[in-house]
Amino acid sequence: MEKKDEKMIPASAALIPFAVLLLMLFFVIRYFGSSALEGASQVSLLVASAVCVAIAMIVYKVRWHVLETSLVDGVRNVSSAIVMLLLIGGISGTWMLSGVVPTLIYYGLQIINPKVFLLTCCVISALVSLLVGSSWTTIATIGIALVGIGQTQGFEPHWIAGAVISGAYFGDKISPLSDTTILASSSAGAELFSHIRYMLITTVPAFAISLLIFLVVGFNATPVGDSMIADFLQALQGSFNITPWLLAVPLLTGVLIAFRLSALITLFFSMLFAVSAMLLTQPQVVQVVSGSATLSFADGFVAAFKAIYGHVAIDTGNAMLNTLVTTRGMTGMLNTIWLIISAVCFGGVMLGSGMLQSITRMIIQHIRRRAAVVSSTVFTGLFCNVCLADQYLSIILTNSLFKDFYGKKGYEPRLLSRSTEDSATVTGVLIPWNSCGMTQATVLNVATLSYLPYCFFNILSPVMSIIVAVVGYKIKKPKAE
Repeated sequence: MEKKDEKMIPASAALIPFAVLLLMLFFVIRYFGSSALEGASQVSLLVASAVCVAIAMIVYKVRWHVLETSLVDGVRNVSSAIVMLLLIGGISGTWMLSGVVPTLIYYGLQIINPKVFLLTCCVISALVSLLVGSSWTTIATIGIALVGIGQTQGFEPHWIAGAVISGAYFGDKISPLSDTTILASSSAGAELFSHIRYMLITTVPAFAISLLIFLVVGFNATPVGDSMIADFLQALQGSFNITPWLLAVPLLTGVLIAFRLSALITLFFSMLFAVSAMLLTQPQVVQVVSGSATLSFADGFVAAFKAIYGHVAIDTGNAMLNTLVTTRGMTGMLNTIWLIISAVCFGGVMLGSGMLQSITRMIIQHIRRRAAVVSSTVFTGLFCNVCLADQYLSIILTNSLFKDFYGKKGYEPRLLSRSTEDSATVTGVLIPWNSCGMTQATVLNVATLSYLPYCFFNILSPVMSIIVAVVGYKIKKPKAE
């Protein structure tokens, strides 16, 4: 990237596009409500991007191709995430219509005690994510089934989503297979397993508190009656062929994960497994999806493609289950992709103009003590997630901005990598226009701002990082202090 004008853009000017964005989002949420993410939020991000470009080019003489290069780099960095989003959309449709998710719901309703459902939900998500190394894959597969089980047991969707996301991000954060964990440790200069062990100091207490909250809430919840659960089970059996053989799809997916194949390859084959299962075991669903009374090759072909990309509604005879088994496929991900591209445009021009770095340097200039160092890192990770809308960019930028500073102050690299993970890795899912937040809201069909207050682990992680820094536990004290 070509070097910008020698005169650095001051933080006061750099904050203007960010202030414009927040102001516009305030009015967008107020006037558009739940439909804000269908286009209004995207336009707000693009307008804020235009304000950033205007200030940078007109006032500070930053050349357009510098901003354009940064913008294009940002889009390139999220291109694999966009493909993954499409595959996740395909999986959400095919796993439902093949009967995989209905089968998991059917058996789960008979096995999981409602009193400990939220706790169990969080633990299962954590274990799967730890083994898989991906919160996205966990939420897109087992997470969808858990939401179905929880809703039929009478739990509100935002509580279930909070439990699933808390567990999935805990497992992702401490998994040696996780790309964010590897990225955070390597970009900060910390050894991977040393980084993971050091994270346990803040991560385990945050997760333990979250589990306690879910346990207490579950015990005080009023589950639906046995007769209602019986109605759900009957409706599932009447609409899908429920068979243990369908569990082969998640098992085969687990085998691919065990071979450590790329997430994109794993998701693609998992989708094909589910399509095959639908064609083999769900003839009545194939007829509904294809809109035909026959079962010809053409009907199967149409049903397979619609299951992957289209909006499909199955009438189960139960209103709640009808909502649950309705799928949107890849088409349902298009608003998410639009939002991510718009957000990355804003982050790209903020980064390319130097405005984001200017704001961060303003923060660094005023930090002296240990707690302030960690707090500033945590705040920067969160701020980058808000501005850049991508956790990978947030991790890289936060570590890049603070790496030399930590070295000069005498702090260990693993303190930086842990502080970055405690913020940048787990808070992206709490921001509606972040790639993580929009993806999980779309997959779980629960708005980001609805599940946000219930993602206790994601909220507590940055708080716990600051608390441990204040206490100073296991933090090497620089000679200056």
